[in-house]
Amino acid sequence: MKNLSPVFFIAAVLFFKLIGCESNKEPSLDMNNYFAWCIVPFDSTNRTPTERIEMLKELGIKSYAYDWRQKHLPEMKEEFTLAQQNDIDVMAVWMWIDVPDSVERLSPDNERIFGIMKETGIKTQLWIGISEAYFEGLTEDESMTKAIEMVRYLSERSAEIGCKIGLYNHGGWFGDPINQVTLIKTMPEQDLGIIFNFHHAHELLDEYPVIVEKMMPYLWAVNLNGMKAGGPKILPIGAGDLETRMIRQLKEAGYKGPYGILGHVEEADVKIILQRNLEGVKRIM
Repeated sequence: MKNLSPVFFIAAVLFFKLIGCESNKEPSLDMNNYFAWCIVPFDSTNRTPTERIEMLKELGIKSYAYDWRQKHLPEMKEEFTLAQQNDIDVMAVWMWIDVPDSVERLSPDNERIFGIMKETGIKTQLWIGISEAYFEGLTEDESMTKAIEMVRYLSERSAEIGCKIGLYNHGGWFGDPINQVTLIKTMPEQDLGIIFNFHHAHELLDEYPVIVEKMMPYLWAVNLNGMKAGGPKILPIGAGDLETRMIRQLKEAGYKGPYGILGHVEEADVKIILQRNLEGVKRIM
């Protein structure tokens, strides 16, 4: 065999080094397809709006959904303004409907949310959860009628300010995705969607393939979580044994995102939780 030329030898070495570098590169995510969720009340550092926006920028997260507690309402306007100024998309705002709410009069907190959204001009989704107590003592038909009445009312009010309603599975009658699909089908004139949460789906695992098929035409977002039969409710992404299969089933059904990354851990620095979940997503996607 003839000796290899020096030029060929050097080229071969560089080629194999390049392959080695590529194989060792950190997996990357298209952050346009991921957003943060549960990062306002779940944060042991109690970040201010300015600090929260800076944290998202440091993590490379371009979008988040805003959840809140009553103590956060006075700073909500400031946060929405800061997000807009820093090119961070507030893709959704949480709203919880409970017994005091009615189509005649929402609770003062929920009315305040509508006022802030109108004042800031933010165009986004309202993610609606409804308490089990809201349907206490009602039959299936009565529950559906009451839910339709409230969702239509919220949808029409949201449309007035350029927003729309997503139905959030937070347990109970309203949190059943099958009920949500039925509800949406009764109101084709409204722009409604479903927000599906792994961490509120432990009781739905046996039905999951059927649920995916039925809600797919209306599915706006999926919030990820590590999943094991029987819990725990919150687990880092990649630490469970079911979430990879669940994501694959979503993709096979045609879902392309977006996906929510949770910060949903009590008494923890939400930045650390987000980093841990982002690392988990990189491993399993």
